[in-house]
Amino acid sequence: MEKAASFLSSLLGGGGDAPAGDPAATVASILIYPIKSCRGVSVPQAPVTSFGFKWDRQWLVVNAKGRACTQRVEPKMALVEVELPPEAFDEGWQPTPDSCLVIRAPGMDPLKVPLAVERATLDDVSLWEWSGSAYDEGTEAAEWFSAYFGKPSRLVRFKEETEIRPTNPDYAQGYKITFTDCFPFLIASQGSLDALNELLEEPVTINRFRPNILVDGCHPYSEDLWKTLKINKLTFEGVKLCDRCKVPTVDPERGTFGTEPTETMLTFRSGEVIRPSHKNKQKVYFGQNLVCKESVSAKGKGRIVKVGDPVYVLQTYPSSNEAPA
Repeated sequence: MEKAASFLSSLLGGGGDAPAGDPAATVASILIYPIKSCRGVSVPQAPVTSFGFKWDRQWLVVNAKGRACTQRVEPKMALVEVELPPEAFDEGWQPTPDSCLVIRAPGMDPLKVPLAVERATLDDVSLWEWSGSAYDEGTEAAEWFSAYFGKPSRLVRFKEETEIRPTNPDYAQGYKITFTDCFPFLIASQGSLDALNELLEEPVTINRFRPNILVDGCHPYSEDLWKTLKINKLTFEGVKLCDRCKVPTVDPERGTFGTEPTETMLTFRSGEVIRPSHKNKQKVYFGQNLVCKESVSAKGKGRIVKVGDPVYVLQTYPSSNEAPA
């Protein structure tokens, strides 16, 4: 009986009430996306803030009406590379007057956006259900993105001092985000990606799914069932399976749309297959959205996640059918 219980626990990615025993997985990569829908940055560590990982989705490209631009409409955003100073991910680091966000794209000269300058405010910025004010990164950035997309565009930065984008209270009450879609963190596993690639004619990279935390060492799709987990003494809650839009079909090396991996995922990762008693049967799922309990508390040291950190799963959902989605 004990052996059977141990096997089930390992299959689900852990169990119990405390991080005792072997971890369910290990943090393999940490990925930050400074500009929404542009390329991510792989970092060795990332501090946790009240909005998520530091620097994640701090910036947004908007059109002439102030509406968000994403890969759903502009697949060329997948080719835009973003670079921050390496020390920007050290706990407590503050930008100097020389600190810049560096942006590159095919056919364009590099653009440098200062991190520590006063900026004007742009009103009527909108992203999905939210609208409000944001910092305008100025004329040079606007001209750069306008030239790249071939239409009027501006780069804006989230205004943390005055603006609040709350998470959906039906899934996670009391948390807030910047320019992420819905939740502060997304976790996925290498095992899930490997299992998917076994079914694809052309393998895809994890870039298509844009997680913040990539873990390794667990069974494919174990993360579906992770309800409560610990990483470096931080408590994360799995609040909603991530239903995927068309972004995973964008080839991150070409900036063009295709049909995979969604077409294949419909055969085994659709709501009809893994959540048969629920609606949204034609959605496909990959990864789990998370919130961090410590992100809502007073500021303190040590709130950081590092590559190599063990992941301990404290609670699991009984099945994917019973996990929130």
